[in-house]
Amino acid sequence: MLARRSLARIATQPSPLGAAPKNARNMATLREIELRLKSVKNIEKITKSMKMIASTKLAKAQRAMQSGKQYGLANSEIFQHTPLETPAKRKLFIVVSSDKGLCGGIHSSVSKATRRAIADTEKPVDSDSPIMVIGDKSKVQLSRVLAKNLAMSFNQIGRDIPTFADAAGVADLIVKSDVKYDGISIVYNKFVSAVAYEPEIVEVVGENALKESAGFRAYEMEDDVTKDLAEFSLANAIYAALVEAHACEQSARRNAMDNASKNAKDMIDRLTMQYNRGRQAAITNELVDIITGASAL
Repeated sequence: MLARRSLARIATQPSPLGAAPKNARNMATLREIELRLKSVKNIEKITKSMKMIASTKLAKAQRAMQSGKQYGLANSEIFQHTPLETPAKRKLFIVVSSDKGLCGGIHSSVSKATRRAIADTEKPVDSDSPIMVIGDKSKVQLSRVLAKNLAMSFNQIGRDIPTFADAAGVADLIVKSDVKYDGISIVYNKFVSAVAYEPEIVEVVGENALKESAGFRAYEMEDDVTKDLAEFSLANAIYAALVEAHACEQSARRNAMDNASKNAKDMIDRLTMQYNRGRQAAITNELVDIITGASAL
């Protein structure tokens, strides 16, 4: 009997540390939701700003792409009269991407196209065909599966609208390199519309192929002429690919930031609803406690 009274007296005594209020858990949850809501709103501001910047850059990139396509058309007219009698087995793949991210699958599309081209059985090429990459993003992706094929990489190209000087510098380094190849394939993203793009592979005829073609054998030319023409054609093709890939990148970045802004808005709506419901529940509980205490008096 004495033990029961002692236990009852101990149970009725207040805790020395102080008891937590009933709505402490709700207040902590509301605080977490409020902090997350603030964070998502800041992210939405960033994505909207990046979308506006990408939209402005896209207009400039499209104008540069239209003028750069003329270089590609000039190459096409030359290559139409120089068909290859035997397909090249050891090709040099020039992959055109960039150093920046946050633009959807723009880099993975050219990386996948390169892997498919090397593994293609209908148009077989040597498994050790060299690869040169313009841009760090695709370089990282291809180094995971085709590290032995990587011969050279370029970065800091295309940070702004690409110029012919950039393409000429890349072409000069390729020609002066010790890499052996029979033909050249440029892998880049083709601009379909403001919301769509697709990987494209364009073939570039090299110096030896130009010399052996029937159209060039009909004329007497010095070796330097053929060599200069091959290098100039390579620079033209790279420049046309760079400006079109740059337009695709800006378009993909604008679409990615637009989707991110929409997702952030949806998350803000859900968190706001959750916060309001939690706040309303906390207020209701406090009113119930007040009414219960008043009625007890």
